[in-house]
Amino acid sequence: MAAAQRGTTPRAITIAILAMGGEGGGVLADWLVDLAEHNGYLAQATSVPGVAQRTGATVYYVELFRQADVPPGEAPVLALGPVPGEVDVVIASELMEAARALQRGLVTEDRTLLVASTHRVYSMAERTAMGDARVDSATLLEGCRAAARRFVAADFGRVAEEAGSPISPALFGALAATGVLPFTRGQFEDAIRRGGIGVAASLRAFAAGFESAQPAGAEGELEERTVHRAGAGPAPVAAPATAAQRSAFPERVGPRLAALHERMVRDFPEVCHGVLRAGLLRTADYQDVAYAAEYLDRLESVRDALADRSAASLDVLSETARHLALWMTYEDVARVADLKIRGTRFERVAAEVRFAPAQQLEIEEFMHPRVEELADAMPAAFGRWMLRSPWARKVVGRFTRRGKVVRTSSVGGYLLLYLVAASRAWRRRSLRYQVETGRMRKWLQAISALAASRPALAREVARSQRLIKGYGDTHARGWGNFRRIMDVLPALEARADGHQQLQALVDAALADESGQKLEQMLAAVQP
Repeated sequence: MAAAQRGTTPRAITIAILAMGGEGGGVLADWLVDLAEHNGYLAQATSVPGVAQRTGATVYYVELFRQADVPPGEAPVLALGPVPGEVDVVIASELMEAARALQRGLVTEDRTLLVASTHRVYSMAERTAMGDARVDSATLLEGCRAAARRFVAADFGRVAEEAGSPISPALFGALAATGVLPFTRGQFEDAIRRGGIGVAASLRAFAAGFESAQPAGAEGELEERTVHRAGAGPAPVAAPATAAQRSAFPERVGPRLAALHERMVRDFPEVCHGVLRAGLLRTADYQDVAYAAEYLDRLESVRDALADRSAASLDVLSETARHLALWMTYEDVARVADLKIRGTRFERVAAEVRFAPAQQLEIEEFMHPRVEELADAMPAAFGRWMLRSPWARKVVGRFTRRGKVVRTSSVGGYLLLYLVAASRAWRRRSLRYQVETGRMRKWLQAISALAASRPALAREVARSQRLIKGYGDTHARGWGNFRRIMDVLPALEARADGHQQLQALVDAALADESGQKLEQMLAAVQP
């Protein structure tokens, strides 16, 4: 086996496995050790735990040394961890983990076989960013392809899911298909059987992974290229779709909204009907039909302010309609509770964990409302008193400081969240509703004032609403950034490139959670 030799000096075969918790990385390492020890090799396995997607997956490291190459009375010295530039095989259970292996120097173009699943489990940095911080999967794939001597990639996550198994046996099968290790397919499968747990499902996933990694019409050693077999894994993952590509507007609204739909068709341009229809459904679901009517009422001021029906003007109306629907359905405690007890959420969670009829599913929510969020849900006068009163803040804080775990799948927990969700009946009297309504009014006035003379700038003012999202600290940070940007709007209006500057300011706020980049740009804009 070429991988076991360098010149005439015997050496170990080095294998690094990067897997997140629950994906069976340790099981895969155990299979490799068992495979080696039953077929004439010495083996050593170690692991360095990570914190899943926060600082990287756990790295399992395996070294195999052929027993026949060990001189009598001696023993090989095997390393305890992977050394950059000295790894023969890297197996990554997710695409970002493959990229992290490149970053650590574990993958080299003159030596390393890289086996990776193309599916994504987004990292914490991608999930918690203010904007869309997803890394382009196509870029990750291209980097892997360029860095490795050989790159085998397929959606092994989907392969494993269809086989009813964790991803590790699918990756084990892909490794077997490469022919890089001096063992037969049967010997790989025997290692799974000796494990004795979930053997049938693991063998199914192994076979599917083996088939996914096979180039058409070939057996054993793979060509030095990325392998994507049709039906077993996707081609290189494309970049995230644009907003236009993601749009799939509903075509019907149902009988409750029929009258509002007729009003929309009569009073608004046809090119805007798709987004308006989605806005009607979202606002009615959030509150009621009257709230959906308020949605159209608020848009009329922008429609009437348009200079004409040109593409630029209608773009202002469409963007305002889209972002107004998002703003009007802000996430308060009633909304969050409502979303957590919906049947579709239980179905989604059950599907994600592959819930079986013989099993019992329990879902627990960690609730940690701040005093501000509770005050927002109260009648406006009482909510303001809560925020002003040190005594009230202290008392409420004693009950919210540590948070509370609510089991949504229990009768008691479900009823508790049901009652919280039902509080939307008096949402219009709440402090939060009053505050958000005032903010929306000023935003719409700014758009209307610019719609005729500066449609490009008006459109960017409408789009700046995407800064305002979530709840708690996320919402407070987004609103603060939005307010600071709106403060310099008069200065931007005086500039011919004001719309470009506004877009750059919003992008800076979304890209940098600390706010330093935004502050630097704002300083440059100030008159």
